[in-house]
Amino acid sequence: MSEINDISNWHQDFIASNLLVIGHNAWAGHLSQKRGAIVCSTNSPTLGVGGESFKSHFVGRSRLMPFLNAWLAAPDTAILRHDFMIAHILEVVDNYSPTTEVVLLLESFDRATFFYLKDLPITPPQCYEQVRKTWDEFQPGVSACQDEQFPRVDLKHIS
Repeated sequence: MSEINDISNWHQDFIASNLLVIGHNAWAGHLSQKRGAIVCSTNSPTLGVGGESFKSHFVGRSRLMPFLNAWLAAPDTAILRHDFMIAHILEVVDNYSPTTEVVLLLESFDRATFFYLKDLPITPPQCYEQVRKTWDEFQPGVSACQDEQFPRVDLKHIS
């Protein structure tokens, strides 16, 4: 039971530490592709002066089903009944409120975890505006998206 709590706390701590960036990326993705999900993998961190950072990207609804089919069917990704989960994730993406909620898929080791983030202390549009106002602080972790107008900010792991 303690191991389950440690995993749960790790996820909660990771999301709490990166909420501003998650919200920014979710709103930037929404502005360019409407509905979708943030996907982040902690399996290949990049080490830098600020610590570890993890690649994250927004997958739009139109590409989400093929992405999930390929990602969740991989032999090294464990998720219970992935066909049921795909339908559930797509239903949430079709019905969530992008102005107040975020859909996050987090891969760590051999696990893919689905988070439907609601009742956030800061909305995705507010996250987006805050990051844009303080852009210089985020410059080291920035890499361009397909749409140069919406740069992506990578997630940091703070221990």
